Amino acid sequence: MMHAIVNDEPGRIAALHRYQILDTPVEGAFDKVTNLIRTLFGVPMSAVSLIDTDRQWFKSLAGLDVSQTPRSEAFCDHAIRQDEPLIITDARDDPRFCDNPLVTGDPGIRSYAGVPLRTPDGYNIGSLCAIDTRARDFAPEQIEILKSLAPIVVEQMELRLLAERDHLSGALTRRAFVAELDKAIALHIRHQRPAALLILDIDHFKQINDTYGHPVGDRVIEAVAKRCAELSRPSDSLGRIGGEEFALLLPETSEADALAAARRFCAAIGAMRIPHDPPLHVTASFGVAAIGLGRMSSQDWLSAADAALYEAKRGGRNRAVLAPLAAECAA
Repeated sequence: MMHAIVNDEPGRIAALHRYQILDTPVEGAFDKVTNLIRTLFGVPMSAVSLIDTDRQWFKSLAGLDVSQTPRSEAFCDHAIRQDEPLIITDARDDPRFCDNPLVTGDPGIRSYAGVPLRTPDGYNIGSLCAIDTRARDFAPEQIEILKSLAPIVVEQMELRLLAERDHLSGALTRRAFVAELDKAIALHIRHQRPAALLILDIDHFKQINDTYGHPVGDRVIEAVAKRCAELSRPSDSLGRIGGEEFALLLPETSEADALAAARRFCAAIGAMRIPHDPPLHVTASFGVAAIGLGRMSSQDWLSAADAALYEAKRGGRNRAVLAPLAAECAA
């Protein structure tokens, strides 16, 4: 068995963030595992816990209605620091946990069994655990069950990541991209952080497919996605949301800067020469919409950018159009 890499916290955090799973909605595949553990172990709580920089976030937490706790209170933060399962038979008698708020207050944890969730490259990013409100021993066969299920949870995370990427372009799928929009909206609601959305559509793409065939059309899709990825910042998200339609989420970006970025992308795509005989030249039209009033759901935000995109197409294509924000109502 591969030993955990325990002295590389930046690497561990990077491994966790690669899964793009933090702050995502509930998913049945993970809940099935925690519900199974509750049944087999006869415990009131079970969790898929992920340890971020300063918090413990639960992808699944059966038996308790919270989404996260401070990392300083997390039993699972201790579990990720070792290779073997962490077993606590009575937290009140354990000097590491006897004063823990999760022990002295709600939910009143007394016993805990957790197995690290280890990535294929050796980082413990969280744990799969069984939690009880009474002191108890955990049978060896129960610990073996946890040890067998933990790799399945990691495999599900790997499959989830693969499913969120379009196989042709490497961009996020529409579902995954919408999840990124939802995160940006939540951040805007909490902290009023700016963000902008670009939607681009490859001009006359049907004509490319009809003239040269779908394999050449696929080559065009790949080339446009690659150029967009090259021009994007690490914090930006690129999604393929339709056949020849892509979207870019630009966090911390004003309306004016987003329009300027769209024009840069537009010019860069127009300057490409895609390998063929003769080389192909394509253009794209862009719709731009900053987050704001009337765009506080992913659907409304996408619709605003989509309307601007169609305005760009009606105006002659190969251009970027900004969707104006609605004015705030006077008090």
